[in-house]
Order: sequence, then C-alpha cells, then structure tokens
Amino acid sequence: MNAAPKIVTLGAHVLDTIVQPVDEIPEGQGSLLVDEIVMSAAGPAGGTALVLTKLGARVVTSGAVGDDVTGRVLVGLLRDAGVDVTHLITGELPTSASVLPIRSDGSRPALHVVGANALAADVVPWDALAAAEHVHVGAPELLGPENVVEILEYAHAHGATTSLDFLIGGEPAFYALIEPLLPHTDYVLPNAEQAMGWTGAADLVAAARALHAAGARVVAVTDGGGDVVVVEEDAVEFVPIVPAEPVDTSGGGDAFSAGFVYAKLRGQSSRDAARFGSATASQVVAGVGTDHGVYDAASIDALLSAAAR
Repeated sequence: MNAAPKIVTLGAHVLDTIVQPVDEIPEGQGSLLVDEIVMSAAGPAGGTALVLTKLGARVVTSGAVGDDVTGRVLVGLLRDAGVDVTHLITGELPTSASVLPIRSDGSRPALHVVGANALAADVVPWDALAAAEHVHVGAPELLGPENVVEILEYAHAHGATTSLDFLIGGEPAFYALIEPLLPHTDYVLPNAEQAMGWTGAADLVAAARALHAAGARVVAVTDGGGDVVVVEEDAVEFVPIVPAEPVDTSGGGDAFSAGFVYAKLRGQSSRDAARFGSATASQVVAGVGTDHGVYDAASIDALLSAAAR
C-alpha cells in the first residue's frame, strides 16, 4: 500500500458527549460532580475515519449532519483531525448525537438521537470511491441494502477492498438488513452480541462461521475482553486482545475496525490485523472519547513488538 492509504468511510457520524464517571443518576433535580465531560466525533463512519487518520491514512468521509451547533462541532472536530469532510452534507434533520454516562468500569448506557444519519444514503461520493484503496461502510443498515450493495460493487470494480461495521443490536429481525451485503464484503466486523443475535448461533464460533458461509470473505468478531474470533477460508482463529485498563469503551469498536482495515491494507494476515486492531482499541479505551490517545501506526507496531517479548 501507499505510505498513506486513501480510504472512504460512509454512514453514521455522531457527536458523543461523554460524562465520566457516572455510576448512578441523582434522583429528582440532584446534581453530581464528575471528572470529565468531553465531546468527541464518533460513530462507525465518523469514529472510524478519525482513528484511521490518526494511524496515518488519508480519509474522505461521507454522510449527513444537521444545520445546527451540534453538526458544526462534529464537522469541526473531524476537520481538525485531518479528515476530509467535503462530502458531509447538511440535511434537514438534527445532527445525530449521543450522551454517554460512563461507569467506573468503562461500560456505559447510551442516550441517542438518530437524526441526520437517516439521510446518509442521500450522498455517495462516487469519484472518491473510484480513487480509494478501501471503502468502509459504518452502519450500512441506515443506507439500505440495495444502496450498500451498489456502493460495495462499485468499490470492488475500481480495485478497492471493503468492510462493514454496524450500529444496530443483535435482534434476529435485523439480519434481513445485513445478510444481502455479506457476499459483497471483504471484512465484516461485528461484536459478539450482534453476530450471535442475528444468526441465532449458540456460540461465537458458530456465529462467525454463519456470517462467513453467507458470503463474507473475512469475519472478525470482537467480544469485549475476550479473544477476537476470526474466520477466513473456513479456518477459525482466536486472537488474544491487547490488555487495557478501560476508562471509556464507547470508541473501542470503531478503533478496532480502523486498526483492522489499516493493517490489512499493509498486507498483514487477518490474525495480525485483529491484533493490530485490538492494540489500536487499547489506546482509545484508556481515556474518554473516540479521539483519545496519541498514537500512530508506528507506535502501535512498537506496542505489539513490546507485548510479544
């Protein structure tokens, strides 16, 4: 790959407002003193674009925000990080946003507004797709199966690899939105709850195998603090994660996706890509927000080399 691969991310862009720590909500109109309140660009398109840029990629991102303060903040955060936001259109709906009260163990509930992400399919940067080495669709469920298949086929026709990550949960009914996309996708990157819920599989290996059998070339399923399960060419690998002391896990999945994609573009095996993705996620979850951490691809490599000793 080039020193700075060109990647397009499409789909969901979210402004996260993260409050930490919040182990209980005060009753009535009570108040609570916290350590941090942070705003961060996030979402499986926006957050992945942000982390890919930090790793060293040239990223064009595409989607929709609202004509509001939230949208201006979100676009500004991405632009300041070096992401090309030319194709983030302004729609009539409010900008997608979340409030995340982070518990002391790093877990969190989420209060979320879908907003303008419902308009993500209204803009597709075909010229940017034609020039990309990789195309990542974050929350393809928002764009509709037919639109996503067209995007993935176009990307492949122009020599790019493709990946999918998701916002929706693991309800079995959602699988109808996902299954048609799998034969057109190189890397499918769900979490354990999604993979097992969609497929109805009894365990994580069976779930990953089912997604692979449905057409995905490589399936890499994250499982919180457990091993990443990777299925490729009917082989199953269990990839240990890089340990971290989690402060905020909200950006971990997007960081894993970014690291996995970046490593695959460097020609690494899927096992090594999962390890690189895990190491990238370990940098992000150690602080608050998807934009946490000072790192690049070289520092992730150094971290992995040190861990192997």
